[in-house]
Amino acid sequence: MKTRAAAANILHQVLHQGQSLSTLLPRYHSQIAAKDSALLQELCFGTLRWYSRLDAVAKQLLSKPLKGKYRPVHSLILVGIYQLLYTRIPAHAALAETVAACKPLKADPFKGMVNGVLRNVQRQQESLLAKVDALPQLRLAHPNWLVKRLQAAYPEQWEAILEANNQRPPLWLRVNQRQYSTADYMALLQDADLAAEPDALAHQALRLLQPVDVNRLPGFEQGACSVQDAAAQLAALLLAPAPNELVLDACAAPGGKMAHLLELQPAIAQLVAMDQDPERLKRVHQNLERLGLTATVLQGDGAYPEQWWQGPLFDRILLDAPCSATGVIRRHPDIKWLRRPEDITQLAALQAQILDALWQQLTPGGTFLYATCSILPQENSEQIKAFLQRTPDAQLLPLHEADTPEQPGWQLLPGEEDRDGFYYAKLGKRS
Repeated sequence: MKTRAAAANILHQVLHQGQSLSTLLPRYHSQIAAKDSALLQELCFGTLRWYSRLDAVAKQLLSKPLKGKYRPVHSLILVGIYQLLYTRIPAHAALAETVAACKPLKADPFKGMVNGVLRNVQRQQESLLAKVDALPQLRLAHPNWLVKRLQAAYPEQWEAILEANNQRPPLWLRVNQRQYSTADYMALLQDADLAAEPDALAHQALRLLQPVDVNRLPGFEQGACSVQDAAAQLAALLLAPAPNELVLDACAAPGGKMAHLLELQPAIAQLVAMDQDPERLKRVHQNLERLGLTATVLQGDGAYPEQWWQGPLFDRILLDAPCSATGVIRRHPDIKWLRRPEDITQLAALQAQILDALWQQLTPGGTFLYATCSILPQENSEQIKAFLQRTPDAQLLPLHEADTPEQPGWQLLPGEEDRDGFYYAKLGKRS
């Protein structure tokens, strides 16, 4: 299959059938030439990143919408416009290959229309974009409901957040302290002509100045490092397990935070990694095997811990709660178009249910770390504020001066120090 046709099919399934980009891409990589895999990823990620802006340009040039079985042609047009506006692919090649992709889409009669639209984008680019960019949600390519929520929550930072969401994400590494110090591994990277910088907060984190395939990373297969954003690496540091403790990592898949806990504290008595999704749990086992670590891996629902745990109460619990993932849009641009406003209310209710249930599994005097990769207050500070109000034996363990019961937790925003958006709140259970 031609790469542009594959991209059009993927985009159609994301935008009109609600499927996940991370699920679809591996299926299509086997249908195209291996040398085109990087291009397919670029076309899909880029077009989804700028979808509403590209769509607004296309709609100015189409006399009527493409419906039914011809909807993938509309996605193909967006792929073509993305190439013209955002890539270094020569315009003649972008036009020729995009028009040729009509054939595998069984849309030969639309070749002339696709060609005409793309040529008009070339000719009228300035005027077309001027009309589109008059609206912030189109200029910055985010759904209107999300823009409004971010404007309300972050009146001074919302535009910077949207701009950060549209950047290509960096590659952050977590150095396995059982094998190397961060400084020693940084020297190994330099020897391999890979430049990296440390993080000011996550002491095991290194950011590669140029992303590379993991196979180029020294000792990766032997567990010397893992790929994990610096913001996510703060979880293990904040939970700070001590020797001989029983620790629960709830909603653990794919296992990055679990592995970091074990790397930091080899003397943990037992670490239980639980997740509801059996497919994602396979990744947990793979991570444990590659890193040479041991944990008790359980499948279960965080809202019903009595169904999967009959052991003693935990000394420390990490809840990486199911969330909107609005802090990691730069890594998963399809989130912008798959999420709906009503999802946030449903997710907040689920988070509260899991939080209340797992709190009962924490021993008096124990520590609970609540984490999300969201930047929406309803899932974060408002969630924890409500929990503190209804839970008499819970107390906030402040992570900084502004972390108070009235405005609890620590919100990291996307793009700050090139990290993802993340939220943490640390709670203690009164004895």
